[in-house]
Amino acid sequence: MAKYYDVHPDNPQARTIAQIADAVRSGALIAYPTDSCYALGCRIGSRDGVDRIRSIRRLDDRHHFTLVCEDFAQLGQFVRVDKDVFRAVKASTPGSYTFILPATKEVPRALMHPKKKTVGVRIPDHVVTQALLAELGEPLLSSTLLLPDEDEPMTQGWEIKDRLDHVVDAVLDSGDCGTEPTTVIDFSGGDVEIVRRGAGDTTRFE
Repeated sequence: MAKYYDVHPDNPQARTIAQIADAVRSGALIAYPTDSCYALGCRIGSRDGVDRIRSIRRLDDRHHFTLVCEDFAQLGQFVRVDKDVFRAVKASTPGSYTFILPATKEVPRALMHPKKKTVGVRIPDHVVTQALLAELGEPLLSSTLLLPDEDEPMTQGWEIKDRLDHVVDAVLDSGDCGTEPTTVIDFSGGDVEIVRRGAGDTTRFE
């Protein structure tokens, strides 16, 4: 049964955030809010967490997982960013964007695209997510909480708790965070490719 955490959206309780971070370090799979929609998250090195996310969402090995980072310095440890890309990404973060970039050796092979050796990264503009990332001290391995055969992610913490009670370990509820996923921008092929149009404005990438 998943633990349910009611987290204040503007002033997240430090003790609660610390408990959630400890759970993640211990291998927990969590459902948590972001600036676009809810996501599933676990520690980067958790193979069990990766397998559970794949199972819940029925994902194949070509799916791009996302490393949700606290800031640009942390993001730079996990992906290679040239000068032009640096400017574009820097201008768009924090925000509702996921960027696909070449992964560094810090990224476990299981998280990379099997052929491209790329991974998704993002820096969310969300108080609760940022508090958790700061406490955790490392990125969260994440994937949008979009269930198979459904068109939109779930937006209510209580609904997520009800439906995923036996497949996740914890649910963070800080209120509705919308149904629109991030805008996905792929910089890995040389040219800029808009993979998915979502919550982030695509104007600067067109």
